[in-house]
Amino acid sequence: MASRATTCLRIASRQFGLAAKAPARSLGTVSQGEAVPFHHRIQPTTMTTTTTTRSTPSASSTTNGSTSTNSAASPTATPSPTAARNPVPAVSGVPLPDAPAATDPNSGSDKPIDWSSSYHGLGTSTFGPEVATVLQAPLDADDIEVKPDGIIYLPEIKYRRVLNNAFGPGGWGLAPRGDLVVQDRLVSRDYALIVHGRFVGQARGEQQYFNEDGISTAAEGCKSNALMRCCKDLGIASELWDPRFIRKFMRSHAQQVWVEHVVNKKKKQIWLRKDDEVRYPFKKSAGSSMSSSI
Repeated sequence: MASRATTCLRIASRQFGLAAKAPARSLGTVSQGEAVPFHHRIQPTTMTTTTTTRSTPSASSTTNGSTSTNSAASPTATPSPTAARNPVPAVSGVPLPDAPAATDPNSGSDKPIDWSSSYHGLGTSTFGPEVATVLQAPLDADDIEVKPDGIIYLPEIKYRRVLNNAFGPGGWGLAPRGDLVVQDRLVSRDYALIVHGRFVGQARGEQQYFNEDGISTAAEGCKSNALMRCCKDLGIASELWDPRFIRKFMRSHAQQVWVEHVVNKKKKQIWLRKDDEVRYPFKKSAGSSMSSSI
């Protein structure tokens, strides 16, 4: 009996010693100030996942391998490829995109071009060297006129002669690009210069009038003014816009003279060619002095 009691005491003391060396801890009973090893801490995976899902809405959700897009999460929509503009083709003999073709490829019949708005053939090819020589020929000093205010110009009929020599009569023309605008003592209108079925240039002509009976005459002058401006694109009489040429011409071929107005008797200086005479409504003033310098 004594030996059995001794054995029980030994077993109890051994178990008590082991418990004292390595006490079992319960994570649920850890005090507030006691440190807990990192691997013993509870990771709130379920709560973190729920919070992340609520605070960061996803633009797309996947269900059974299929993806659905949330339109509210994408404020900027991707533009459709078909909405992109077609690039303007390089200069290769192809008309501009907004220019109608000369023929209808579907029907095979000629399709008339609306020259009031079309730019068909603009910049597609150059004219031949023979035509370029005629268009860019140097001006003859005898063809240049001088206005009383000192502005030099080429008469409109001489522009027409250059066009006829270059392209032949009927090979060119002016197409109106709008209605005739009648303002207070001024008419204006846009015209396009068409050469051999190609758009070459556009300009707005203008002309003054003094009474309503002269509007039709002013409209014709407006057309002539537009023609002269369109011819600049072809290089015709380009010297008239060259400041050095103007000064040289005025020194050699022009002069200033004092004149008197026939009606109101006012005197002033005007410009005219050296080989020209003073014309009505002016006459040479007595004791007038002339100067050929500018």
